[in-house]
Amino acid sequence: MTVSMGLIVANTCYALEVPSPSGPLHDASGIPGLPAPSTLGGMASNWDRLDDDQRALVEEHVELYRTVRPSLKLVTQNVLLTLRGILKASEVTPLFVTGRTKTVESFQEKISRLEAPLEPGGKPVLKFPDPFRTLNDMVGIRVITKLPADNATVANVIKKQRQLFDCRGDREKDIGSIESGTYGYSSRHLILRTIQNEVVREYQKIFNPDIPPNGSYFFECQIRTVFAHAWSEIEHDIRFKADDPRAWTPQFDRQFTATAAMLETVEGAFADLQESYQEVRSYWDEEGNGSIQLTPDQVRRVWQTLLPHVDRKVDDDWGWAAELLAAHGLTRTIEMAELLSAERIRQVRDALDHRYSPGPDRLLDDLLLWKYGQEHVELTGEAPDVTPHPRRDSLGRRLRQIERYRTAHPEA
Repeated sequence: MTVSMGLIVANTCYALEVPSPSGPLHDASGIPGLPAPSTLGGMASNWDRLDDDQRALVEEHVELYRTVRPSLKLVTQNVLLTLRGILKASEVTPLFVTGRTKTVESFQEKISRLEAPLEPGGKPVLKFPDPFRTLNDMVGIRVITKLPADNATVANVIKKQRQLFDCRGDREKDIGSIESGTYGYSSRHLILRTIQNEVVREYQKIFNPDIPPNGSYFFECQIRTVFAHAWSEIEHDIRFKADDPRAWTPQFDRQFTATAAMLETVEGAFADLQESYQEVRSYWDEEGNGSIQLTPDQVRRVWQTLLPHVDRKVDDDWGWAAELLAAHGLTRTIEMAELLSAERIRQVRDALDHRYSPGPDRLLDDLLLWKYGQEHVELTGEAPDVTPHPRRDSLGRRLRQIERYRTAHPEA
């Protein structure tokens, strides 16, 4: 067999196909002249549909692949370790990075795929007549992240390594699903080309000794969250790797769609949680956001982040809250974060046994009273000689409740 250098000259960016909602027979659907699936009711393999000439060509490619695969596994190991090292030294830490070299059986099944005839009335043709030029997933890397935002960060880190890899394709696999109004898992697919890689050169010497090796090889790097990874693994096992392909029902499609929708919701919730965590964490940074002055707007932002369930109308004025804090010299974000500790709030609620859930002003007032006691009464209540003095009376009653609670609960 006369072969070209294959992947070292290919620029075609091949992306994995999204399974059709119609089920496991989607590869044969709508292609005129394509042989029908097995009469047993299951899915015939791609190989079963080939004619003799097509099988001969496929067998020739498969034998070559069987010969070069051991050296290709070394290429997989090399790019895998390289990417692990790059990501370990970056600002993002994936859960794990894995790699695989396509098996001989998987390679044969994939290159046996047929597509529509070139001319009306003709016979179906091989989709990958020259697989060593057009397939980019014989070596595959997967980077599994925690959250969707990490996917973009990982992709950018890898694409910046221009001395090692040339990115020849970058595709968000879920874009088609979003535009069509359907659900599917999200995955970032990069097509990368190695640059003057010595391990690739050794592979190329075996692949075709007649052409000088240049160390360039195309491979695929998939980046997805751990949630999307779990979904895709289960979906792939049921749709494409079932022991008995007859074991299928359209209900599976409905369930995959439903779980994909739930997956998107769960990922969004975790992303919001991570964003909130980073915001709250920043309040404790004395050199960063913790030093921000407590203007009325900043008081509102901190309160709505830490206590979103104890909120007020958006158009309410937070000036009085800022004045209460300033009365005790609390002027920085970190000081407000310390005041609004969950344990202190629990103790205040227990001590005062509010008949109604207090709003922000009342709860803040009670927290300051808990922390500063009589000092808070003197700083924020009416003067003792002023009459009437409803605020001073109210603060006094609440302070006595707090003192009784502390007497009954010495640990408070």
